Amino acid sequence: MKIGYLGLGKMGHNMVARLKEKGHEIVGYDPSEEARAKTAELGVTVVDSYAGVVAQLETPRVIWSMIPSAVIDDMLAELVPLLSTGDMIVEAANSQYELTLRRAKKVTEAGVHFMEVGVSGGPGGARNGACLMIGGEKEDYEKLLPLIKDIAKDDGYYAHLGPAGAGHYAKMIHNGIEYGMMQAIAEGFALLKNAPFKYNLIDVCKLYNHGSVIESRLVEWAQSGYEAYGEDLGDIASIIGHTGEGEWTVKEAKRHGVDVPIIEGSYQYRVHSSEKPPYICRVVNMLRNQFGGHSIKPNEQPGH
Repeated sequence: MKIGYLGLGKMGHNMVARLKEKGHEIVGYDPSEEARAKTAELGVTVVDSYAGVVAQLETPRVIWSMIPSAVIDDMLAELVPLLSTGDMIVEAANSQYELTLRRAKKVTEAGVHFMEVGVSGGPGGARNGACLMIGGEKEDYEKLLPLIKDIAKDDGYYAHLGPAGAGHYAKMIHNGIEYGMMQAIAEGFALLKNAPFKYNLIDVCKLYNHGSVIESRLVEWAQSGYEAYGEDLGDIASIIGHTGEGEWTVKEAKRHGVDVPIIEGSYQYRVHSSEKPPYICRVVNMLRNQFGGHSIKPNEQPGH
């Protein structure tokens, strides 16, 4: 399948590499010259504009967007007028679902099909197979299945969840749950670190991740993080990024009168992380770095 691909950062570059290995033909674009050059090394066709992507594809075009949500409206304003009736845009950023609903309406009114995908698994998932939460018309989903199956980790790692907005809504809740799970792991390991026994935290991670009730990829990432940075985590930032889907989940819960004390507490912990015990915050940042490549350096913005 030949597609256009917008956004060649950590996620986009890795996903393009996977798709190329699966036999897909990619025409890629990113505003960063460095990102374009890195992706071109994969043997992928890379161009320097949205118009260049459109010109390389035949109708009906499929253009997958992995650009940040903050610039999607600008992208659509430039891209949609270049497209033909029947072309399709697949929006796969971490977008707020209400913005997705508005964007879907605007794009489809222009005669262009619109699909949206919540992608979980971080850069590693983008390279080795991700979890895909998909919203849009069922007919469009079925047309995209060959592409979706090759992006996903395996059968069962993707699903059509409903109309446009359903995928990003499910991803929002996923990330809210993720906040709570990471917070619990961080608090537990802070207790282990300060226990009256001298634990080897890597050994505890291994134990927890072999047949226990809390066996999980997050505990596996905790182990890899401790192996990489040591048990003290002293070089890791203690201020946690907090804007994005955790915040959106809390606001959505308040709107519907749903009590979410764990998710809200973990979100508020991040908001006030500069005032919280540094070790717990460092564990959270270590986990975020392991699965998402988020910055762990104290002098850098930790991101969302």
